[in-house]
Amino acid sequence: MALPVCNALQDRNCANDRLLCGLAFMNGLNWIAFDWGTSCLRVWLMSPSNEVLACAESDQGMSKLTPDGFEPALQMLVQPWLSEDSRMVAVGCGMVGSRQGWVEVPYIEAPCSPLGPLTRAPISSDVLKVFITPGVMQKSPADVMRGEETQIAGLLAQRGDFEGVVCLPGTHSKWVRVSGGKILSFQTFVTGELFTLLAEQSVLRFSVSSEGWDDDAFLYAVGVGIRDPVSIFSRVFSLRAETLLEDLDGSVARAKLSGYLLGVELAATRDYWQGSSVALLGSERSSIVYAAGLKAQGCEAEVLDGESLTLAGLHAACSLR
Repeated sequence: MALPVCNALQDRNCANDRLLCGLAFMNGLNWIAFDWGTSCLRVWLMSPSNEVLACAESDQGMSKLTPDGFEPALQMLVQPWLSEDSRMVAVGCGMVGSRQGWVEVPYIEAPCSPLGPLTRAPISSDVLKVFITPGVMQKSPADVMRGEETQIAGLLAQRGDFEGVVCLPGTHSKWVRVSGGKILSFQTFVTGELFTLLAEQSVLRFSVSSEGWDDDAFLYAVGVGIRDPVSIFSRVFSLRAETLLEDLDGSVARAKLSGYLLGVELAATRDYWQGSSVALLGSERSSIVYAAGLKAQGCEAEVLDGESLTLAGLHAACSLR
């Protein structure tokens, strides 16, 4: 099935949307940034110079909403920032633009700039105009992203000369080749989701604690995952056996499970990170875990703040498109 593309009327609408965003910045108006994922919504009141003036969040993620529920969920958080005397622009990214989101925003195809034309979301408010950034897709091997491209846009807005690999750890981690200001190619791994499923819904839920950590056990398991990825299914079950036979501590089991899975991911992405400059964009906790695993393999990755880059990317999307 062919992906939708902008027709002439949509092109004119895209130009009008960019003009509206541009006027907001020219007139020195505050604006709203939002990152709407599967499980939560985060919003920020921003100054024209990209300073955070206020922020709020809720658990009203895409997975909990029907299309008619998105506007009320957003209004609930941003209403204190709105005024009947002026119009405000809101620009957002993430799963809000997916097929199950507020409005489906067409993907742009890699290789490409991480930024593309904004799509206006249907909204009844007279004082709030909402725009959503497009995701990025790759035909072979088939892959998609929504939200991560905005963080990459933020990185390039701050460091336009960045050349290398961007890793975005999370539920579905992304490894992205970036050069010449463009996303060249990328791969997605469900490592985080597999960890959650195994730790919380498999037989390992009786062995893996919900907190705690052991650095040595983690690094050992990362090494095993890289050297011998085909053995990991067996190694994972051994964690249960070790619990029964050797009273393995739950925090050690947690670290080993994480290490085994990350090791397999690093084995599969060796061509990405080996000999390359790697920037890690994500939550502090997940980025530190990935950085430790990479460092043990001789790769010194740079850890950057994912939230600040999301805001920089949304600022670029609104002001430069």
